[in-house]
Amino acid sequence: MGSHRRPKPPNRARIAVVAATAGAASLAVPLAAHAEPGPTPGTAAGAAPGAATGSLEQVKAQVDALYEDAEASTEAYNKAREQQDRFQRDTAQLQDRIAGQQARINELRETLDGLAAAQYRSGGIDPTVRLMVSADPADYLARAAGTEQLTARQADALRRLRVEQLKLDADRAEATGRLAELDRAAADAGRRKDEVKAKLGQVERILNGLKAADRARVLGDGGAAASRGAARPQAYTGPATGRVRDVLAFAYAQLGKPYRWGATGPDSFDCSGLTLRAFAAGGVTLPRVSQDQFAGGRKIARDQVQPGDLVFYYSDLHHVGIYLGNGQLLHAPRTGKNVEIVPWDVMPYAGAVRY
Repeated sequence: MGSHRRPKPPNRARIAVVAATAGAASLAVPLAAHAEPGPTPGTAAGAAPGAATGSLEQVKAQVDALYEDAEASTEAYNKAREQQDRFQRDTAQLQDRIAGQQARINELRETLDGLAAAQYRSGGIDPTVRLMVSADPADYLARAAGTEQLTARQADALRRLRVEQLKLDADRAEATGRLAELDRAAADAGRRKDEVKAKLGQVERILNGLKAADRARVLGDGGAAASRGAARPQAYTGPATGRVRDVLAFAYAQLGKPYRWGATGPDSFDCSGLTLRAFAAGGVTLPRVSQDQFAGGRKIARDQVQPGDLVFYYSDLHHVGIYLGNGQLLHAPRTGKNVEIVPWDVMPYAGAVRY
């Protein structure tokens, strides 16, 4: 009898072999779209990429814009990685299914081989059975179906074999499509990753060209954006209860941990990675990226926002934080900064949701 063993995790070589006889299927990969940023404030015509130009205020605006663009690209990267992981899981499940179908086909062929051997011992193999045990299953399935010499057992085995073969062919074709999806998602994730690195590289070149005092001024929050949270974990002592308290308690415990793009903890976070893990601590499963987190929640009017609600910023919703009450927001801000508490109006407000 054939054995059904779970295959190793999917990879390109294995899927290519599985799908060798199938036609390629094509499915579009939906990815978060982000428009390319316009000219960076303070950049003179003909200036080298990443060069700081203009006054210190203009340089700060340039750096802030690059950080913002990098965060938008980070959410696009997160989306591409999420889809890549999903396609990987789907492909693994498909491989399991193909392996099971192949095992059942092997078993049915062994059954037909046994029938052929029995007929040989009893005086020879009739043409129908010789046809069944031929090396080409597609050939004998097509031809043997029209014969009139099948026993009941042969007919049942042949029927089941035909069904399994059709399923296997369909799944092999699907495997080819899954491979193409994996390739596209991986390529898109790579492009998004390069976008983030390029923008952060520009920031680094600008900052490296500044004096220490000017660098500190460019990177400092200053004024209304000054952080109101200590740069170390805190225990939540507010009035929230139940699930909301669990969410806020987790979020407060992450204060002071560094922002790192693409990170979901435990030692560093990006903005949606922090909200993802905080809500998981409260028993709520959020989508990975900020745009999907907004789409999945119940929309709340600005004057109705309560502690534990998610608040989103910028027209493309690429930044998210957790509202604490009293006009305060806890969030993972951007590269070079740590999880902090800030006034909730320091960024362009886009909306709020409740889970």
